[in-house]
Amino acid sequence: MSYTALYRKFRPAVFEDVKGQGHIVTTLKNQIKSGRTSHAYLFCGTRGTGKTTIAKIFARAVNCEDPKDGSPCGECAVCKSILAGASMNVIEIDAASNNGVDSIREIVDEVTYSPPEGKFKVYIIDEVHMLSIGAFNALLKTLEEPPSYVIFILATTEAHKIPITILSRCQRYDFKRITVDTISGRIRELVGKEQVQIEDKAIRYIARAADGSMRDALSLLDQCIAFHFGQELTYDKVLDVLGAVDMEVFSRLLRTVLGADVTGAIELLEEIVMQGRELTQFILDFTWYLRNLLLVKTAEGIEDVIDVSAENLARLKEEAQIVENDVAMRYIRVLSELSGQIRYASQKRILVEIALIKLCRPAMERDIGSLLDRIRQLEEKVEKGIPLAEPPKGGESIPQGLAEGKSAVKAKLPKAIPEDVRQVVENWRSIIGQASMPMAAYLKKAYPSLAGDQSLLLVVPDGLVSDYFKESWHREELEEVIAGFTGKNISVTVQSPDSGRNPEELYPDLTKIVDQAIQMEVEELEEEPDIF
Repeated sequence: MSYTALYRKFRPAVFEDVKGQGHIVTTLKNQIKSGRTSHAYLFCGTRGTGKTTIAKIFARAVNCEDPKDGSPCGECAVCKSILAGASMNVIEIDAASNNGVDSIREIVDEVTYSPPEGKFKVYIIDEVHMLSIGAFNALLKTLEEPPSYVIFILATTEAHKIPITILSRCQRYDFKRITVDTISGRIRELVGKEQVQIEDKAIRYIARAADGSMRDALSLLDQCIAFHFGQELTYDKVLDVLGAVDMEVFSRLLRTVLGADVTGAIELLEEIVMQGRELTQFILDFTWYLRNLLLVKTAEGIEDVIDVSAENLARLKEEAQIVENDVAMRYIRVLSELSGQIRYASQKRILVEIALIKLCRPAMERDIGSLLDRIRQLEEKVEKGIPLAEPPKGGESIPQGLAEGKSAVKAKLPKAIPEDVRQVVENWRSIIGQASMPMAAYLKKAYPSLAGDQSLLLVVPDGLVSDYFKESWHREELEEVIAGFTGKNISVTVQSPDSGRNPEELYPDLTKIVDQAIQMEVEELEEEPDIF
């Protein structure tokens, strides 16, 4: 006899066996007991949360000759027939492969015939969002007024793709992601029946890796059991099978990146690759690790949310003391962008290496987060007594803005500039590139500064540029472009200083403040060897 996968072998046969969807199970059982079932249901939720399973249990329950507390008895002829897949009362349709008008017209023709046995004919249409517009239209009338003996159950992972005319004709039930505790409890129950020895730490990791899907959890468990058949499943063995990385490695990598050690970060990545770890999963797990670190640093009583062991929680709290909030958020941003690129990339390792170099060398980026990270690195070097750059030789003048040193730049940018204006400065070059002509050409002659009330001030030369931006509709157009990058409505004030006078004496150019900080970093990096 062929082997049956765990998720199929232990698929719930009654409502009581369904885990994590109590709000739906209770409602459906009450409807069956009271005889108040609907003619159409819509089951929505992510994969592996029990939509098809509950649909099949419901189909047996409404046809069962002797239901027990709303659940099918599993012993009558109708229940056995449906379980064996031999009943004409339950029709399952995969809308992904039967999404045309003809397939739905066949259903419309079939519903005119009463069930050969039992009380109801139940049509379960899986992935219903895959139906074409014509197929949805063909289903409309029948779905609204089917014969009294017909029940439709539509299941989908993407409810937003279903026409509102279909949604309004169904009772909608949203399936939740199953919690790690619930999945862990189910795994413990099943490994006991399968007589498999497994560490509790390994169970928790599998449950977390399943991302709220019971089916995915059982599939991962099946894979681990098959690889280490007859052996106890330890945490390390599970990591090995799933191509995952232990949290201790993330701790080493974080400390390496904080120390701006490019060589050490690349060598650590080499270890991970040689161990056969999957790089996409590695990036996702490292991003999740940084997310937990940020939560530990910024919130109280967060232990239940991050779901880690006491040992790892202690390590997170220790490392939360050595990383700044803005640095952690920059790391998460860079890695999140990478996770969207790496999934379909042919050279995954190169992309990961570039991302690690960007984390270690914030000078490669020009956004505000990278600037703050560079300032942090400079402060650490000053505290350790490492000179930032060689002093100028005799006769050479110090560039204006650098004479005040690092602290002057820090005082201007992070503390004096409001967050809204800071976002505009960060995206200024992109804003110019996104603007239409002739606005883009005029913006190249202007620069962002601060008004007296700490709002955004656009400093423009007198003449044609000034006349252009003083028109209200042109300012509104610019505000719309800025809102597209910042996600906020930021008002713009336009100022044109008197001709013949340097406007920066009155209104400092914020983009130059950023460039000054970068110039400081460049001088310091000139003494370092080329990493390439």
